[in-house]
Amino acid sequence: SFADSPLLSERKRRDREERLNIVLWKQPLVTLQYFFLETLINLKEWTIKLWHRRSILVSFLLTLAVLTATYYIEGTHQQYVRYMEKKFFWCAYWVGLGILSSVGLGTGLHTFLLYLGPHIASVTLAAYECNSVNFPEPPYPDQIICPDEGTTEGSISLWAIISKVRLEACMWGAGTAIGELPPYFMARAARLSGAEPDDEEYQEFEEMLEHAETAQDFASRAKLAVQNLVQKVGFFGILACASIPNPLFDLAGITCGHFLVPFWTFFGATLIGKAVIKMHIQKLFVIITFSKHIVEQMVSLIGAIPSVGPSLQKPFQEYLEAQRIKLHHRADGGVPQGENWLSWMFEKLVIVMVCYFILSIINSMAQSYAKRLQQKMYSEEKTK
Repeated sequence: SFADSPLLSERKRRDREERLNIVLWKQPLVTLQYFFLETLINLKEWTIKLWHRRSILVSFLLTLAVLTATYYIEGTHQQYVRYMEKKFFWCAYWVGLGILSSVGLGTGLHTFLLYLGPHIASVTLAAYECNSVNFPEPPYPDQIICPDEGTTEGSISLWAIISKVRLEACMWGAGTAIGELPPYFMARAARLSGAEPDDEEYQEFEEMLEHAETAQDFASRAKLAVQNLVQKVGFFGILACASIPNPLFDLAGITCGHFLVPFWTFFGATLIGKAVIKMHIQKLFVIITFSKHIVEQMVSLIGAIPSVGPSLQKPFQEYLEAQRIKLHHRADGGVPQGENWLSWMFEKLVIVMVCYFILSIINSMAQSYAKRLQQKMYSEEKTK
């Protein structure tokens, strides 16, 4: 077995390279075929799991039936039903974006930069322009319009803006915490079963543990520092790693799963760190960056750039002026909506990122099916 181990490692490496080539832009037909087959297998597995948990499924369906009846039956309770419906879908939207931002599947859709950051920035700009955060609801959050009541200049406070976007930010942070669970469960299952998952991050983690004493480069020492902090300090170590922008946090999840850290210790610390501490740090950064006087200084600094400054400054000024006009018109006022090239570029960037994320899901599921075929081949060779 020792003599065969180098050959086995070489074969696994070749198989991994073969799977990585199964992508839409290289093998479109094979990738789509494997994607649909993997989807069918997953649906079958989920159906079997639901059948084994029939009591939970029946309870869920009964609860859903009661909620549906409550939703459609007329009565004085409908105003509360509509309010809860709106809040539920609004929270689910941000939780979903948070999950997409941190979950694997080949790539991460950085929804903070594409959705939450711009949302906080727009609320900040509107708050300073309107001198209030009492945006009518509806149409806010679909469309922000300054309230009718008069307010004094400079009456808006930083804490008022933080409170206005707290729900969205915390829901997004909770979604990112949920998205960190797959590495934890993968490493925990591998440790309990003794199997070796074909996951590059987990393999790097095991190699890092083997060569911990000889690590010299900065990246390896940083990973070891995260691993030691999480392993030795426990809850507060996980909390510290989750409370700051940390690209190595996946390693914390793998470490906790590998060393069988209790689920609620890991998830509780991650949830508090990401949904409370880290989100307030990020909110403060965005709000301060997009406060009225700093934005005006940034636009003036852009104009001071030699030769290209004025040409770059003009679209920013037009965009800010368009936003100010938009905040002060009524929904039925008939104000023409001009399109700025900055907003056009941002919309196209969002579309490209979403399409790339969908493609990464298709590629990842196709590669998972290819892995199933390779594992089946391994088992058939062992039985011969």
